[in-house]
Amino acid sequence: MSKQEIYAYSGKILRIDLTSASIFYEPTIKYAREWLGGSGIGQWILYNEVKPKITPYSPANRIVFGAGPLAGTLAPGSSRLSADSINGLTLGIGSSNCDSHFALELKYAGYDQIICQGKARKPVYIWIDNGNIEIRDASHIWGKTTWETVDLIREELGDDGIHLISIGPAGENVVRTACIIQDKGRALGRCGLGGIMGSKNLKAIAFRGTKGIKVAYPTEFYKMAKKLIKVANGPATAKYRDLGTPSGLTSYNKLGMMPTMNYREGTWEEIDNGAFTGETLNIDWVVKKVACSQCSIACDHIARVPKTHPDYPDLFASVDVEMCYSFGTNTGCSDWPTVFKCIELCDDLGIDAISGGVTASMACELYEVGLITKKDLGYELPFGSTKNLVRFTEEMIMGKGFAGEIFGDGTRQAGIRLEEMGRKNAGYYGMHIKGLEMPAFDLHGMTSFAVGESVSIRGACHLRNGAYGLDAKGTFDRFGYDKPLERGKAIIDVEDIYAIIDSYIICKFTRGIYENDAEMAKVYELVTGIPHTEASINERGAAIVTLSKCFNIREGWTRADDHPPEKFFKDAHTKGPAKGVTLKEDGYQKLLSGYYEARGWDVETGIPTDAILKKFGLDFVIGKLKPASGGKKK
Repeated sequence: MSKQEIYAYSGKILRIDLTSASIFYEPTIKYAREWLGGSGIGQWILYNEVKPKITPYSPANRIVFGAGPLAGTLAPGSSRLSADSINGLTLGIGSSNCDSHFALELKYAGYDQIICQGKARKPVYIWIDNGNIEIRDASHIWGKTTWETVDLIREELGDDGIHLISIGPAGENVVRTACIIQDKGRALGRCGLGGIMGSKNLKAIAFRGTKGIKVAYPTEFYKMAKKLIKVANGPATAKYRDLGTPSGLTSYNKLGMMPTMNYREGTWEEIDNGAFTGETLNIDWVVKKVACSQCSIACDHIARVPKTHPDYPDLFASVDVEMCYSFGTNTGCSDWPTVFKCIELCDDLGIDAISGGVTASMACELYEVGLITKKDLGYELPFGSTKNLVRFTEEMIMGKGFAGEIFGDGTRQAGIRLEEMGRKNAGYYGMHIKGLEMPAFDLHGMTSFAVGESVSIRGACHLRNGAYGLDAKGTFDRFGYDKPLERGKAIIDVEDIYAIIDSYIICKFTRGIYENDAEMAKVYELVTGIPHTEASINERGAAIVTLSKCFNIREGWTRADDHPPEKFFKDAHTKGPAKGVTLKEDGYQKLLSGYYEARGWDVETGIPTDAILKKFGLDFVIGKLKPASGGKKK
């Protein structure tokens, strides 16, 4: 194999300057070995091209879309697309990915990444048909929902098989929680990246690709892929295939980890009595299970409301456990059609349904404690609301009334705005870390994940740091604070391999099909021809996490920002396995220091040391990181 040959990668990165309507190309190979693909390359580009302290919505910001080296091959769960930019909610790294036909079209058209920069003079969409690239007028599509946009662009281009990503009205209005929707289903949901597209007047990107992908060692890779596909069809992924992620409702509830009523409790009687479980969802509501391209798991469960329903007849929604939490358990709503309608609004109008539901949950608790009123909203909004929850959600997304003005940009901004109005301590009820709303885990009895979620490079997240498994599986005492260094190493092991997964890119539901990290490294070598071992691939994962941390520090984040909401330290559950439990500040700080020490970062500041930067080839960062002044951000 010649040194000049590159396999699996398409070989080119496409750069589009929307201000000048200019198109450029650069080779992928210079990034491949060290930054792999997907978010790894995306985050390198952000650190090196985006100047410090610019706003997410500046034309100088970039948004980088990427496929991984495994996309377009037989590797299970490999048809994923990444998007990286400045986070609209945290102002640090913004990173998201989703299962996507778009990623395959990107590779088949001959590109590994697309960098979008600048700002178009008027609304546009980008049409890429293999080597033909057009920046087209989107004025007639501006204002349309994501689902309408898909239909209109496919009609305009005369091909129902075209795949695209687009934003809805929320993204156009540069809402901080706005997301990007792939076709009519999967979302690049977290970090407000839809608002980045909107700020650039970029409505959509449509792709058609017909080229192929070559792997380095086809015979050996075919054998490996065949084995992985067989495992992916077996017990390792059964829970995702059978009940889907909502199976977690019951298991988290038993452990006292299921956030209920804006984290007041970790268990819910509606789960105990069977009304709001994965089993009930599948028996009563799910009509179809859908698999992404390159995947046989079919974790996407589509629910349908009957035509006879008085409020939401014939409504369809893609349902996972995060939405069951954000608009269900956390708002106290056990009415399935209401939850489905809220999900549909988020997808069609274009906001992150986790952030949307957690923000609605904050509003419900604020209503219960009297910090917002019926006079403010124009209607009541206690926990357990149904029609009014739907009304609030739509107003929040569309910027209408009090709900839109106060809550439209997520929990942190809602707290700030309400406190500016004299509503004292309103921000206390916003459940976010660094501005990004929390996923479906209650941290009262999760001391390891309290650290893992808090240090996650994009804010509150279980998909950049999966340390929740350490608590759920009992690896360490989930109520204790012992073994800080050992916990730190365990948290890091998960975090680093997640960085690899997001750079390959493969679905995290397939992480269990690999025997070990060595096999994951071997797959990369068989596909690309670039040798990696278990040790070297994990080192690259650590390098990607460290570079992302450097970006966040550069933007002003401190050790004080690596911290869960105060509610976990002050308000205990009144029932369940975590009854009477709160996090302890001294214990938490002890575990956080253990994590920093295990990383080789400065324990006092959380800043990576020069030695660590040199080890990972990040010499270009040395001397550019200084401790930020001031305390924890609101």
